[in-house]
Amino acid sequence: MDWNKDHIRETMLLLETAALHSARENYLDYVSTARLDRSEPIENDELAQAEVASDFAEALDDTLHDYADKLEKLRTIDFGPKLAVNEGAVVKLSGRHFVIAVSTSKFTCQGRELMGISTMAPIFEAIEGARAGETVQFNGRDLTVEDVE
Repeated sequence: MDWNKDHIRETMLLLETAALHSARENYLDYVSTARLDRSEPIENDELAQAEVASDFAEALDDTLHDYADKLEKLRTIDFGPKLAVNEGAVVKLSGRHFVIAVSTSKFTCQGRELMGISTMAPIFEAIEGARAGETVQFNGRDLTVEDVE
């Protein structure tokens, strides 16, 4: 299948931007609950809840940075035609389509289901450089690279 990779990139950017906005809203919610009203006496329970909320906010802050990094990477990846599995390729692997870019959940584009995988993912190490028709091993299983675009 000839993929419109610009459309794939735009779809992935929209999905990751939505995830970033959702994470940002959660972050702001947690930050607001982490603040204590210093004009009143602070109970131990309130202090403990504020500390937990602060820990969650810190974890969400890391998530916000992860999404921002993903968005920047998606903007800079070369999605041009590929002959072998590499960053920017759309790969059909054992009947499923993957975009070598950033990790994502499953999404639909051009009427087909895809999933983004990062070049840091263990499966990428197994398939990197493979060409259509080649078989690779991952976790003790043979996987056939059916197509690379």
